[in-house]
Amino acid sequence: MDASFALHIPDAELEPEPLDDAQILSGTPVVTGKLLSVSDDGRQLRGIWQITPGVVTDVEADELFVVISGRATVEVENGPTLRVGPGDLAVLREGDRTTWTVHETLRKAYAITLPR
Repeated sequence: MDASFALHIPDAELEPEPLDDAQILSGTPVVTGKLLSVSDDGRQLRGIWQITPGVVTDVEADELFVVISGRATVEVENGPTLRVGPGDLAVLREGDRTTWTVHETLRKAYAITLPR
């Protein structure tokens, strides 16, 4: 496990993360992020993720996230529609098929648990 740390999320510098063109339904969204820590067994990931406005699809991991800035609507196929903005916490289940409509550049802090 990595050492304990604190980080001011709004000012964190992020790195480009590729977004598959097949995932983009509308706009020209750009994704950036930073992986901050990984558990010794590699199953617990913690980091920061950001996406600019547009509409994209994804298949989710088991994730808890908190929105730091921006706004989005996340439609879960055969499930709820989540409207998230600053201060909101959301949980996505492993395998959820989602459509993200990003209204304002969204930055979130996340914790992902990968399957065994």
